[in-house]
Amino acid sequence: MGRRFAYQDAVADGMKALGGVHLYVARSGLPRTLVDLVYLRASQINGCAYCIDLHSRDLRRAGVPAEKLMLVSAWRESEEHFSAQERAALAWTESVTLLAETRVPDADYRAALAGLDETQLANLTLAVGVINAYNRMAVSFRRGPEPPEPAGPSGADGIERQPRGGAT
Repeated sequence: MGRRFAYQDAVADGMKALGGVHLYVARSGLPRTLVDLVYLRASQINGCAYCIDLHSRDLRRAGVPAEKLMLVSAWRESEEHFSAQERAALAWTESVTLLAETRVPDADYRAALAGLDETQLANLTLAVGVINAYNRMAVSFRRGPEPPEPAGPSGADGIERQPRGGAT
């Protein structure tokens, strides 16, 4: 089944409100690459093709090696590719995204605080919340990834990308 309808138009004010949280997270002081890794991991868990595509491209444009991106879903088995802060953020992302299963145990909280301070952790939790909301909208209404871009001149990272309107 293709895209169900353009939900962004139907609930423009709601999407604008989500965009406000997205913008807050972007300005929170968390490293942009860390936030995009979190967005990517939550999107992988939720099976959101649109957001996986979007944040993978953002990370590649930021210079993150393709090898690292391919290992995000298996970060626990490839810890040497991820910093202590990234590992803490990815573990927290999984625990919060899978809230119904994990109930976000104290052990996960303590582990997260080993790599993040309380303010960073609160901001990261907002990031996890907003990407989960975006994922639920995109998956529910079957928003798929953008069509492949035509071959041709590209940036230094090999990815050519046109600006997409708004946040995920």
